[in-house]
Amino acid sequence: MERQVLARMGDGSLVATTRDQIRADLEEGTQAAAARGMMAPLAADELDHLLDIYASSARFTGVDIGAEVVLSKDGSGTPQLGSRIDALYACEQVLAHDTVELFHIDYSYKAVKTIVPFEQQFMKEAQERLTVPVHYGAQPDLGRYSAPDGPCGNWSELLPALKIDEARAAQEEAVALAVDDMVYVAESLWEAGADGLNFDTAGAAGDADFLATLRAVETLRARHPEMGIMVGMAAEMVLGTHGRLEYRGTRLAGLKPAGQLAVVAQAGATVFGPAVNTVTTRSVAWNSARALTFVKPCMAAATIPIHMNVGMGVGGMPMHAFAPVDAVSRASRACVDILRLDGL
Repeated sequence: MERQVLARMGDGSLVATTRDQIRADLEEGTQAAAARGMMAPLAADELDHLLDIYASSARFTGVDIGAEVVLSKDGSGTPQLGSRIDALYACEQVLAHDTVELFHIDYSYKAVKTIVPFEQQFMKEAQERLTVPVHYGAQPDLGRYSAPDGPCGNWSELLPALKIDEARAAQEEAVALAVDDMVYVAESLWEAGADGLNFDTAGAAGDADFLATLRAVETLRARHPEMGIMVGMAAEMVLGTHGRLEYRGTRLAGLKPAGQLAVVAQAGATVFGPAVNTVTTRSVAWNSARALTFVKPCMAAATIPIHMNVGMGVGGMPMHAFAPVDAVSRASRACVDILRLDGL
């Protein structure tokens, strides 16, 4: 009888399985991504390496000495004890993050615009206290511009009512407003000393959300050639909530990570963060193989650093607020070993 090993599911639960079942999960995961993304699956030797990682009985695993990568961070630390600056300091001194990110709990550029002077003061204090680079980040969050809270029509209501033209017009109006807000906030925090800006979860509201991000990045790059700009994606495919939007001749709806990377680099970003969402009912091995397959085409084409999103519910990680360290270390090592990423 084959020896059982412990493994994780996509929701973080611990299950007993076998080495053969883990191998089957890895093969199914890469084939699922290959079929959906119309790309090549992982090679046999890559699957063998993943099998060694995920079938190991070790509590913790890691990359070889000398193969370490940069650990960038979105939303660094929650101020449960002390201030937000205390939380950033703990991320630097205790968790050894290579970069940290100042953020407001209402993680949206539209919301932050109303409190920019306060965020500028926090950024100044953070720069005085920390040594590592301190970025500022939030989400484009295009949905905030729709009714009833925003000034634009609500495309989530217009689309089911088959008011397609009205829904598209509302999204286009929201794009212009979002670009103005993102540029204003970014330049304000840059003036206050931020080492870079992060546009996080880009494309969460679909192709219009992604277009707003690209236009904001393009504007900032033209005005501030030295600015560091990270763009982290929301998912492995850009949803076509509009369907017809393009950036420099590239249709945004349906773009996979390699296509996302191309337009992000064109816009002028300095770091790209692909994201592949976790399926909670499948094992983390299955999810890891699927995520790596989606992102692998980025690596040969990359002209800017790739920092894959490996956190709660993305990049082969469980959808869990406090992911178990065995799952965290395995997913992280898998990304670095297979993809040769620049960072996580």
